[in-house]
Amino acid sequence: MFGVYGAGGRRGAVVAGCAVLALTGLTACGGDDDSGKGGAARSPAASRPASTAPSGGALTEAQLTALAFTDGERAGSLTASEYTVDGPLGDAYTAAPAVCQPLVSLAGDVSGHEPVAQVQREADKPEEMLGVTVDVTLRSYDGGGAAKVMASLDKAGRECAGGFTEERAVARATYEKAEPASLPAVADEADEAKAYRFTVLDVKGKLKLYEYLTVLRSGSTTLAFRAEILGTEDVGGVPEDVIAAQWKKFRAGRG
Repeated sequence: MFGVYGAGGRRGAVVAGCAVLALTGLTACGGDDDSGKGGAARSPAASRPASTAPSGGALTEAQLTALAFTDGERAGSLTASEYTVDGPLGDAYTAAPAVCQPLVSLAGDVSGHEPVAQVQREADKPEEMLGVTVDVTLRSYDGGGAAKVMASLDKAGRECAGGFTEERAVARATYEKAEPASLPAVADEADEAKAYRFTVLDVKGKLKLYEYLTVLRSGSTTLAFRAEILGTEDVGGVPEDVIAAQWKKFRAGRG
């Protein structure tokens, strides 16, 4: 995706991802159509500052940063890093029909759920350009905002199971279907949890690409994980050890 939970170039290696796809024949990036680990360039994924003081238990950006992966930290079998050029997909990516938006991006600018603060990371094996990449986004919300996010996600999962379109700045991606995926073991410790598997068509409508999304809610905070790979391999889900590592750090920091 193409979409993020931070969402969210797709995700990080925008230019490099498109080049690899072009060379390997996976034409999911390109001029007017773009559905791989790439897309229109976007602004750096800086955490969104709070416009007002947090309330209702919402965490501040500083608090979220302390709970998120640090640059170079092990995230299960992968290594976490901060985005330096492009963050996870976000503001420029929308869905048609609009009800499917949560499956594309929960960025405040497009989702209707504005977070008080957010922090974005990615986890991968730096030496494996074609390996799996996981976008990790922590967001905090005022009041019952986080629960409303999960309700919107649930509705999107039900109403958009048969497919939808991801609209990008200069391109479009076709999602053939969205279906429930297995939840990680730590989901039992969360207040709510949702997981999805997406089948996405390449721009020629011939190749099928796969992505996975898992979102956990703990109080006023959501932790979103989106896994993708450059190619047609189905990785089977967001690596559970990455989710477990971030969840453990989050819960430990919350005391």
